[in-house]
Amino acid sequence: MRIESCFFCGRPAWPSKGITFMRNDGKSFRFCRSKCHKNFKMKRNPRKLKWTKAHRRNAGKEMVVDSTLQFAARRNVPVRYNRELVAKTLKAMERISEVRTRRERILYKKRMAGKRAREVASARKLVADNEHLLPRLRGSEKRRLAELAAEQGLEVEELEREGLAAVRASKKSRPFGAEVRRLRVRTDGGIEEIADRTDGSVHGEDDNDVDDNDDEMDTD
Repeated sequence: MRIESCFFCGRPAWPSKGITFMRNDGKSFRFCRSKCHKNFKMKRNPRKLKWTKAHRRNAGKEMVVDSTLQFAARRNVPVRYNRELVAKTLKAMERISEVRTRRERILYKKRMAGKRAREVASARKLVADNEHLLPRLRGSEKRRLAELAAEQGLEVEELEREGLAAVRASKKSRPFGAEVRRLRVRTDGGIEEIADRTDGSVHGEDDNDVDDNDDEMDTD
């Protein structure tokens, strides 16, 4: 069973699957799906599309020079069936897949080396450029944090982060729209916060409930 490669994207084109296009000069083009066939008819360049093997090879994301890739080359030499040869071939296929997976993993590690440092550098640059948007502490708070840092032997930055976190936690949610927040004392002695509207109705109260109450009062 011969598994050909797609002419456009490079994916395997399995037997009885895909599309085969025959040109007038007799050259055949095998496509794994209609997407590749349509892009081929629109005369698009596979090297400029990120989902193709050609683009990945040019971008350095695929193993181009590797001895394991030679085993996938097309061979049209007929060989008489031999059981020992078939057994050796199956063992070699398993071993080749293991070696190729290991080499692809090593290639990925080399390609992604230093990515974390680049992300941290870009994040620091973004923070430095937009530093005016960050929340700031008052001068008195900074002086107090400096004194606390000198007493406790800590860094001022750590205390500033803790102070900003406390300030954010202390801020209450602002009322939404025409809401007015007020405190109400429960019968058990507790206190709860409710949101009233300017029209006098409590937030979350349904108009149907009010109509039902009016009907009950009329019937009484």
